[in-house]
Amino acid sequence: MSARNWGLLLLLALLWGSSFFYYKVLIAAVPPVTVVLGRLALAAIAMHLWLLAHGQSMPMSGNWLRFMLVGALNCSLPFVLIAWAELHISSGLTSILSATTPIFMVAVAHWGTDDEKLSAGKAIGIALGILGVIVLVGPGALNGGGAFWAQLAVIGSSCAYGFGGVYSRRFTDMSPLQAATGQMTGATVLLIPFSLLIDRPWTLAVPPLDVWAAWLAIALVNTALAYVLYYRMIANVGATYMSLVTLLIPPIALLLGAVFLGEDVTLQALAGMAIIALGLAATNERFFRLRSSHRQSK
Repeated sequence: MSARNWGLLLLLALLWGSSFFYYKVLIAAVPPVTVVLGRLALAAIAMHLWLLAHGQSMPMSGNWLRFMLVGALNCSLPFVLIAWAELHISSGLTSILSATTPIFMVAVAHWGTDDEKLSAGKAIGIALGILGVIVLVGPGALNGGGAFWAQLAVIGSSCAYGFGGVYSRRFTDMSPLQAATGQMTGATVLLIPFSLLIDRPWTLAVPPLDVWAAWLAIALVNTALAYVLYYRMIANVGATYMSLVTLLIPPIALLLGAVFLGEDVTLQALAGMAIIALGLAATNERFFRLRSSHRQSK
């Protein structure tokens, strides 16, 4: 994990962290499945145009099943579960529960890959990260403030992300932009019949301008741009390190609230972020090798 990769990881956390806010705006006016379909469809259109602008074509022939599977695991299923959950629980609690993704990611990567086996450093880092999130929000946050099934839905989305992150490694035969575009396209195709059957979008009222603005933002910035970064990072650092983005989202939300909303930063929150920082350091085994060599040179 170079300094550049840590910077990209932080940027990705910022992009995905703000998507919880956009969902709250959108689901107040549009049903969850159609919210997600709009997000994915707009992102897919933008990414196909981006491909054309870069002179690239999509290798769709023979790849439809691959794109639909990775689209289901990384987009359709988790996005719908999260959007539905935010009808019943806060966006903050949703982001906190989403921080369980590394637990599933590490387990799936350990059994499903040859080069991302669970190590002591990764295990300690993930445990510290989860502990830091719990300390940051307090243990009472996970016991109340939301419906049980909504919280379980977010855990289910984390499980899907775990499988999707590992499966995404199989797209090394194409560029990050092609892989992300294929994923968005496959996910969109999957959701169209569900939106038609469940939400009947032709019966819905036309959303106001602020909802359209949120839809464009979550589609173009939080989805299209974010998933191009995601596939680039998957190729550079692997699925396990990529899962750390979910641990960065809650403290980022806290900092944004303090800067832009004047919210208080408590000692409890600072302690939680410190533990998360230790967890991130523990997962970076290179950090410990450098520390060890520094001590030996003294």
